[in-house]
Amino acid sequence: MSIEFLIAAIVTVVGLATPILLAGLGELVTEKSGVLNLGVEGMMLIGAIAGFAATVATGNPWLGVIAAAAGGALASLIFGFFVLTLNSNQVATGLALTIFGTGLSSLLGLGYTGRIVAQFASPFPVELAKHPIGQLVFGHSPVVYFSILMVVLVAWFLKSTRAGLILRAVGENDLSAHSIGYSVIGVRYAAVAFGGAMAGIGGAYFSLVITPMWAEKMTAGRGWIALALVVFAGWRAGRLLAGAYFFGILMALELYAKASGFSILPSQFWAAMPYIMTVVVLAIISSRETGGGNAPACLGRPFLPAN
Repeated sequence: MSIEFLIAAIVTVVGLATPILLAGLGELVTEKSGVLNLGVEGMMLIGAIAGFAATVATGNPWLGVIAAAAGGALASLIFGFFVLTLNSNQVATGLALTIFGTGLSSLLGLGYTGRIVAQFASPFPVELAKHPIGQLVFGHSPVVYFSILMVVLVAWFLKSTRAGLILRAVGENDLSAHSIGYSVIGVRYAAVAFGGAMAGIGGAYFSLVITPMWAEKMTAGRGWIALALVVFAGWRAGRLLAGAYFFGILMALELYAKASGFSILPSQFWAAMPYIMTVVVLAIISSRETGGGNAPACLGRPFLPAN
């Protein structure tokens, strides 16, 4: 195995892991506030078409990313209105959001099928990425560096800031947080909007970087992997990064099997492996006595203040 092949493989893994890392970070913050949003897949698809359409219209992929974040946040706030204001069931509403996002993205994307968009310019001089080692450090999309920066910022926010402490308090004991004057609903709305924005950016990574073109259901279930990734990481941002790259390796194996034409197992098996591992990880964690020990205590429960 040559060093060039190894570096190219690592770059591929990082690229494949980035969208689920972004969506997973958003869902982690949402769940830390006590809200379970199963609509990640729908928000990613809305972000994918919003980012693609904005990039086609403006020719600027950065405006596409902003549009994707706005689209994902708007979709999440619709979810938030139902579960936070109307106290609807979070699981059912999240599933409805996935169905809604899938259908809406397909409808909005009818006029964009097969079109291509402008690429991101490298934030570093092109010469730096020509050497194999330079490619490993400087050969990624700017969104990849953004995702890693967000891991650091989310970890710092949750652990070292007053706002992060309030968010975690709301997720652990909403009634106590309410009794000392914090707006539980306000905090959860903010967390839900952040989760939607991150999912939207993760979806835009598919339509602006990985392809880059529009196709229906292009996220291919990655939103469900992002949901499992939060549990896999024990609701910790650092572990989320490692888990995303682990799933990135599984997804890269499919590409290698198809490209090389040599594999003991068919490429369809490797295509299914990330989803098989998602089920396995969730089953293992749920079967352990301490499996949900790191989950926020109020996760999935509606906020019902005492009169």
